[in-house]
Amino acid sequence: MRTAHVITRLIIGGAQQNTLYNVDDQHHIHGDDVTLITGPGVGPEGSLEQQALDRGLDLRVVPELERNLSPLKDWGGYKAILRELRDFQPEIVHTHSSKAGILGRRAAAKLGIPTVHGVHGAAFHFGQNPLLFHTYKMAERIAARWCEHFISVCDDMTTEYVAAGIAPREKFTTVYSGMDIEPFLNPPRAPEQVRAELNLNPHHIVVGKIARLFPLKGHDLLIEAAPPVIEACPDVRFLLVGDGILREQYEQRLTELGIRDSFIMTGLAPPSQVPELIHAMDIVVHTSQWEGLARVLPQGLISGKPVISFDVGGAREVVIPEETGHLIHDMSIPDLTQAIIDLARSPDKRRQFGSTGRDRFTQQFRHQFMTERTREVYARVLGTNAADAESCND
Repeated sequence: MRTAHVITRLIIGGAQQNTLYNVDDQHHIHGDDVTLITGPGVGPEGSLEQQALDRGLDLRVVPELERNLSPLKDWGGYKAILRELRDFQPEIVHTHSSKAGILGRRAAAKLGIPTVHGVHGAAFHFGQNPLLFHTYKMAERIAARWCEHFISVCDDMTTEYVAAGIAPREKFTTVYSGMDIEPFLNPPRAPEQVRAELNLNPHHIVVGKIARLFPLKGHDLLIEAAPPVIEACPDVRFLLVGDGILREQYEQRLTELGIRDSFIMTGLAPPSQVPELIHAMDIVVHTSQWEGLARVLPQGLISGKPVISFDVGGAREVVIPEETGHLIHDMSIPDLTQAIIDLARSPDKRRQFGSTGRDRFTQQFRHQFMTERTREVYARVLGTNAADAESCND
């Protein structure tokens, strides 16, 4: 299959890692002719561009494609995508993220190329400026006309888009966001070694969160939940993995609460370090206020860790109450506090939840499985089948 992927930025993030695995698998496993078109991957989150180049992938960075809305620059971004698609001449285009999803679908439609759009998280979402919320919803309804099918990272995203009138349910297929699960099954370094480097003692109960220090990621809610947790369980330590624009603000708040010594902030960590950091944790917490399906939740479960999450996006599809973790409704800080205390006090429950999660979710989050399912969608859109597609590559 000759496929072009289009994404706004190739930063270190869930949607970007998902996309990179798809491109890499198509190229190295299935022998597809595939290119990845992206805007500059700049920002404190870090970039995956070098990883793509190191893997020998056809990466095309177009400077005109920027994340922030700007009519003049967006027109330039659209023309740049159009130029790259004309040059590559794909059979099918797979768009990702909000801006690239809209501009990429329009460019593909102009060239008569069938398009699949990946819904990693709703373009219109909680906490968004009302004008932007309605603008993105309208834009998604329009862009849906230029799209043959949608691939959602969880069932919840499909439900949200159908309810918003973007497209009928039959135009959606759920394919969970894949990853390299082997390091989560068997971490490259012993947890004891990693914990020692982080000044964590064996008796500490480590509550970890992996996310950018950005608005709506919910670090502020976790910080506010922490004081009563520390009072009830003095051995609890909080491990925050990630960096971003709110770091100074969060450090100031921790100091004000008198709990700075109970928090360890690693700063930006490359994806290769995430498995060993999760294995250094006892409990994985995700307090995002808006999400598709956070990759850290299945990553935590595959690592054998219990998970705690707010009931947003697809979290309920993997955080099964009293089976794999605790699901917090209404973003309640008191309920979050109690959930952390419950697991901190119960090592047996932590082991049970982690074991159940590993058994239930390991297979469906393998990146190879994701890419196979994704190519099946491409094949349906192109009016062929996966077997025919494979034979064309032989």
